[in-house]
Amino acid sequence: MGVVSLFGYGGTTKALAKKIKNVVFYDDKVTKPFTDENGFKVKPSSDFDPKYSSLEITSPGIPPHNPLIQKAANLISEYDYFADKMPFSIWISGTNGKTTTTQMTHHLLREYGSLEGGNIGTALADLATEAPIWVLETSSFTLHYTNKAKPNIYVLLPLSPDHLSWHGDMSSYIEDKLKPVQMMKDGEIAIIPKEHKDSLKSKANIIFYEDENELADIFEIELEKINFQGVFLLDALLALCIKKILYNIADYEAINAFVIDPHRQEELQDSKGRLWVNDTKATNLDATIGALKRYKEKNIHLILGGDDKGVDLTQLFEYLKELHVKRPAGVSIYAIGSNQEKLLKLSNEYGLQCKGYGILDNAVSEIAKVLKADEVALLSPAAASLDQFTSYAHRGDRFKELVRSL
Repeated sequence: MGVVSLFGYGGTTKALAKKIKNVVFYDDKVTKPFTDENGFKVKPSSDFDPKYSSLEITSPGIPPHNPLIQKAANLISEYDYFADKMPFSIWISGTNGKTTTTQMTHHLLREYGSLEGGNIGTALADLATEAPIWVLETSSFTLHYTNKAKPNIYVLLPLSPDHLSWHGDMSSYIEDKLKPVQMMKDGEIAIIPKEHKDSLKSKANIIFYEDENELADIFEIELEKINFQGVFLLDALLALCIKKILYNIADYEAINAFVIDPHRQEELQDSKGRLWVNDTKATNLDATIGALKRYKEKNIHLILGGDDKGVDLTQLFEYLKELHVKRPAGVSIYAIGSNQEKLLKLSNEYGLQCKGYGILDNAVSEIAKVLKADEVALLSPAAASLDQFTSYAHRGDRFKELVRSL
């Protein structure tokens, strides 16, 4: 093999460089060529010439319209590079919940030697190919560039608009998410939302589900024995389904011992015992709707806003309107962030209570004045955080600081 070009100078490609001889990195952020501490050449993207490249492997986040992708003649994904070396693999994807479902699945399969990775943080090049099972959180970006590798079990959580500027439109996003199923073979299993039933052709055994109840019936799993609620119920159920496929065990004790990561419907109380929920990881409308459904029996003080990346928020406001019709005092919206004016306008159109507070601190301060003991204050922004914070975790940590100071 000649020179292998690695697109992007990040975790995925740095891990690959340790496995491949004769590599060169190309990155949009690099302005002058340099040699890094490991002796690898790192060059500006403009220096890439496909004539001198035998293979190109891209970081998944680089969009299809990027000049590097457009010039590439032998482009593959990280997954494709390991297609012939990958052990039995379980790929988990979807719009929301794929991280938690991946973590829960690995939690249930760890005793059998599973390793977790992919989009969840560990690059495939850092996973041992001798392991019996890989549990991989798999992004739509990765799937877009993957044309050879395929899973033995593929689990897809429900889809809603996300990364549309990257994919171009919703149909292309869905197409990438369904792509692995069409590559799977007889004896392999996919668990897919029923809404995609008419658009799928595959040799795999496809199990379609409408909701948690139908999935539980198919796999003979007792929902009342699962301790998780709201959006986490489906995550836990899917993990149990995977273990039941492999070992015919519904391991309720093990799944109920799983501890959810911070920043997803993380409940805390202020000094007065009032309920506040840090759901800062809800960066899209589907995640926020999931949080609203969990607390719909309470009056909700909802902190909404940030960088929504131009996504159409109609579906969210239709659900908020539905809650408002059922319980007029049910939801009050506290708008913050760069899309504040958009939120105020939509709230007015849908007849919802909404005021703009600019920043998180102001919204928390205002809620603290009126929050009652039987209500909930919910930070579930339906937007990214980079307009005002360094990350969604930074936003969530600030929220918790403010609540603890009350």
